[in-house]
Amino acid sequence: MSKKKKIDSVNVKGFSKPANIIFTILMALVALTCVFPFIFVIIISFTSEQSITMNGYRLIPSEWSLDGYRYLIEMKGQILQALFISVFVTVVGTIVNVVFTSTYAYAISRNSFPYRRFFTMLALASMLFSAGMVPSYIVMTNMLGLKDSIWALILPMALSPFNIIVMRTFYRRSVPDAIIEAAKIDGASELRTFLQIVLPLSVPGIATISLFAALAYWNDWFNALLYIQSDNLVPLQYLLMKIQGSIDFMMQNTALGAQVTGGVNIPKEATRMAMVVISTVPIAATYPFFQKYFVGGLTIGGVKE
Repeated sequence: MSKKKKIDSVNVKGFSKPANIIFTILMALVALTCVFPFIFVIIISFTSEQSITMNGYRLIPSEWSLDGYRYLIEMKGQILQALFISVFVTVVGTIVNVVFTSTYAYAISRNSFPYRRFFTMLALASMLFSAGMVPSYIVMTNMLGLKDSIWALILPMALSPFNIIVMRTFYRRSVPDAIIEAAKIDGASELRTFLQIVLPLSVPGIATISLFAALAYWNDWFNALLYIQSDNLVPLQYLLMKIQGSIDFMMQNTALGAQVTGGVNIPKEATRMAMVVISTVPIAATYPFFQKYFVGGLTIGGVKE
């Protein structure tokens, strides 16, 4: 009887119940430290500027306000246009990046590809060394003629060396050579083998690099700074930076700020936090859809029972 109780007190992974409770509490605290900053930013975005000036940042502000969001709503036309550009660039760019990355990684993961070592070293070299900003700018503007074009926001990040290495490792561990050889014996071409056999087995890896690519495209503002001049092609991140720069400039020049705003104080801090919320919520809302496959992609190579 005592032996049975001893077995019941230990779970499958070998931890006792008290240890499980302690680890659960610790993980909950770690998760809270990750989520709390964003919750705090949301609270500040709903705080009045006067309360922030007098009391600083507080978890429970003395006065709630929507002034930060009202200030941004006044520019809703520009923000909605910039949001559309960001969504379009993120979706199309992620698709382009995943297609190029997955096919490149699949080629260098196969032992039958004679130039796999050369292209692997090429990907590693491009990850370690860069030609610099000036050559990239010349290529994009003079050679490709993509200045002030939507493709100038997509093509510079269309191929990710880090994602290539991730997918190469995923293919080698998750797609057995025997399956591919069986498909070739049955008469399947390389393209058909890749589309009908390899890709269904690689959904966790594809989801992982898709999340990485989507985050990179969504947060990118530097390419817009370099290549975009038209207001209707500005992405959301760059527009919010321009708004923040305009607010800082007007606050430093009190007379100009009063003239532009009609004497109304600009909610600087609340607007700044509201911009963080607006730029973070859309991409954060997509994460739960990738989480299942993302965890599978990170734990690839684990021992199966």
